[in-house]
Amino acid sequence: MATDPIHQFQIQKLIPIEVGGVDFSFTNSALFMVLTVVGASAFLILSTRGRGLVPGRWQSAAEMTYEFVAQTLRESAGSDGMRFFPFVFSLFMFILVANLWGMFPYFFTVTSHIIVTAAMAVAVILLVLFYGLKKHKFGFFKLFVPSGVPSVLLPFIVVLEVLSFLSRPISLSIRLFANMLAGHITLKVFAGFVVGLGSAGFVGILGAILPLFAIVALTALEFLVAALQAYVFAVLTCLYLNDALHPGH
Repeated sequence: MATDPIHQFQIQKLIPIEVGGVDFSFTNSALFMVLTVVGASAFLILSTRGRGLVPGRWQSAAEMTYEFVAQTLRESAGSDGMRFFPFVFSLFMFILVANLWGMFPYFFTVTSHIIVTAAMAVAVILLVLFYGLKKHKFGFFKLFVPSGVPSVLLPFIVVLEVLSFLSRPISLSIRLFANMLAGHITLKVFAGFVVGLGSAGFVGILGAILPLFAIVALTALEFLVAALQAYVFAVLTCLYLNDALHPGH
């Protein structure tokens, strides 16, 4: 089990709960989702509790994070998109903190499970559909009819646009899930090399130096990927919400 790269993603029941034959057990995944919400909330609350005219380091970090997401939303969806800021900011912080929790040894990476990333992706698409239909009614379907397309090609373009829209939650969820899964598996595999070679005597210890350096480099890369994937998810969410605001563009 120590060298199995997949074992780290196994769901484990911490508090078995069964109601009417339905399993509601509190698992390690649920625990780290709770820790993610608590961690993100604690960071924002504690860093802004003693707000000062001259911000300290923690307050500056919180304000930079806030403005970073706000600016991304304004650039992608315009000023009208700021009505979705709480939703986008919550998604960004949840994914970022969940990814960072997963970088600690023996911790669980919530975003390495596609059921979690798919739930967030479906929530984004449902919000786009709900708001787009509520605001524009049937005008929302202009999203699938690009302007300036010859009438002969229009049926094919509409089919492609519909398929593209339907594939959004799939690509949005798989992108985050696959990146986190692959990165942690790679780290575990190289760690297995270090342990295996290190137990093979002096020559093995020398051979373990290279994968050890690789682990250090991959760990730094994974921290970057953890932040980058949160940003990518937030940016794509902003772009999709822009379609709900301006379907004819």
